[in-house]
Amino acid sequence: MTLNIPAIAAQAELHHQYLLGLELMVATREGPAVVGDWMFRLFRRQHEDKFLSSFRKLGLDGLPDAVACAKYHVLSNGVGGVTVEYMEESDTKAWVRFRYPRWMYDGAVICGVPVEASRGFLRGWYGQNGVSLGNPRLGFVCVSEDMTGQFGLCGYFREYDYDLSEEERLVFAPDERPPPFDPAKQPVPPVGEWTGERLAKANRNYAVEYIRNGVRELTNVLGHERALELCRLAARLTGLQHYRHMADAVGGVDGGPAQAAAFLQAMFEGMGDACRVEASADGAVLHQSGLRIVRGLDGAERETLLACWTEIWRGAVHSQRAFMDVKVEPAGDGLTWTISLPAG
Repeated sequence: MTLNIPAIAAQAELHHQYLLGLELMVATREGPAVVGDWMFRLFRRQHEDKFLSSFRKLGLDGLPDAVACAKYHVLSNGVGGVTVEYMEESDTKAWVRFRYPRWMYDGAVICGVPVEASRGFLRGWYGQNGVSLGNPRLGFVCVSEDMTGQFGLCGYFREYDYDLSEEERLVFAPDERPPPFDPAKQPVPPVGEWTGERLAKANRNYAVEYIRNGVRELTNVLGHERALELCRLAARLTGLQHYRHMADAVGGVDGGPAQAAAFLQAMFEGMGDACRVEASADGAVLHQSGLRIVRGLDGAERETLLACWTEIWRGAVHSQRAFMDVKVEPAGDGLTWTISLPAG
């Protein structure tokens, strides 16, 4: 399969937008406390899945824990397209400062997300670093948050001279300020390992993984039926709203079933899935295999995620001028999409 960097980038942006839309939907329909609980669970899962394995891939073994953690957040977020700055005071105190625009709250989305969401991901990830590293003296001090109108997410990892309680692993000190930024001291990924192609795929996978874990954890918070309802609706709206951006990225044409199938093929290949399109008498059939979105999942988790994810593409097709019917059926390890004009 020919590598299509624009399609890979389009998938990264799509899943980013789906996450943001779902976050707003949960916040407005279920309330701040629920979205905070969801963010805590999501980021704790992300942390448990990715932190230590990525820590080693980024060449951070052997550094002092506070320094390594700060550099980790600069490098790992940088791979995902998120700008973070690093400021080191000592071996036991190192800062991170996220710069605007914030990836997690793209555009005006930041105005609709409650502070509980920020507190949730801080507790879920930042407050857990010392635990994961086996260092009970390591904590995180947050000096600025986004929703409070300060200067963006900022704080420092600090290794104390005593073991921390659970409550002490994350504390707030809004009157503190970071030291001056020095561009010469910013960490960089291991030389030669992060090509443009690898970075594009990592950026896509970064956004996709939030959806894979986000749908799973929202189900744990709201229960299956309510989570499925919100995840499907947010997916449909994201597809409707974002179709034009995706089409522009992959050369999609607003036309009939054949053009819709060609658009889906280009986008699905941006996920690394294999696709084959067949013309039919009244439409087009697309055979998709691979299904990166549910790779490694089975049973109810796989079915739930697919039920949500396919709504993105229904929305994208329904965003076009021609009214078209979209039928999706499982087929082996993939899906068969039948796109047709309405009868009559």
